[in-house]
Order: sequence, then structure tokens, then C-alpha cells
Amino acid sequence: MQAQPNEPVVFERDCDAALIPSGDTGVIPKGAEGMITQALGGSYTVYIQGNLFRIDGKDADAIGKEPEPAPELPDDASDADVEQLVWDQMRRCYDPEIPINIVELGLVYTCDIRRNEDGSRRVDIDMTLTAPGCGMGDILAYDVREKVRQVPTVEEVAVEIVFEPPWSFEMMSDAAKLQTGMM
Repeated sequence: MQAQPNEPVVFERDCDAALIPSGDTGVIPKGAEGMITQALGGSYTVYIQGNLFRIDGKDADAIGKEPEPAPELPDDASDADVEQLVWDQMRRCYDPEIPINIVELGLVYTCDIRRNEDGSRRVDIDMTLTAPGCGMGDILAYDVREKVRQVPTVEEVAVEIVFEPPWSFEMMSDAAKLQTGMM
């Protein structure tokens, strides 16, 4: 069942959640009542008693939705396949205030993937915000870490918020510019 904006929900079980904008994590108890305000990229933003919470897609069953399947790679996946899946996962991350993914917004500056000796991978991501004073940095970094950490073989994810170079609308993809009316 697809979520609708302003759709009321009752939590059917205890559910891990991240507070928006701080990214602090906790548990929303079974029986809590709220309202879905956004459902993008497999995650849900839920308003509960004056606060916004991010619910990961894997926990969608707690609000009566179909859980998101974990991303998969074939057994013979190349480094390029892993990198593509990492970027695909970042395209599933949305600013809670702007319904465009962070890659199309031009917020991701670098994504370095290193293979560890044991075959696992570490991903280091430098990203920015649309403005230095934007309060959504912590929750965006949380969402990126959680989604990239789901990629098979990825064991470590480090997200650094940087402000050099400063973000500008020219960094947006043409599709994002069209969607926001900037083109």
C-alpha cells in the first residue's frame, strides 16, 4: 500500500526511528499515533506529537506498509557494480524539505570506496547542504549512512558534511532544475 501525504498511522510494533533534524535515534513504541508527511526513497517521515521522525524502509511494516527489500548484488559483482549500487542507494536519500534526491540536487561531492583486506568495503562520502545554515545536515548524513550501509560487502560508511566549494543551483542535474522550475 502506497503512503499518502498526511496519512494517519498507528505503530503496529516498536520501531527504530531517527529524529529530524538531529538524526538522534530512538524507539517509537507500539500504539503511537502519527501522520506520514513524506514517503520518498523507501523512507517515511512521520509527524508525532510535534516532532518529525525518519522511519527506514526496512521498518515500514511498523506503520502498515510493505518493507523495502534489501539491495542485492550478484555473487560475481565487480567493484563497478558495488559503486553503482552505492550511488543508487544515495539516490534514495531525500532532503525532508525538498522532494528531490541528494544526488540530483548536487549535494554529493565525493564517494570513495575502498576494499578492506577481508573483502569488506569502506565508503567515504563528502557531501554538502544547500546552505551552510541548513538544519537538515545531521538527518541527511544519517539517511546516507543507513542506506549505503545496506549495500552488500559495505561494512563502514563515513559521511562528512563539507562547505567547500559552496553549493549552488548550477550543481543540480537538469532534471532537478526542471522539477524546481530553475530551468
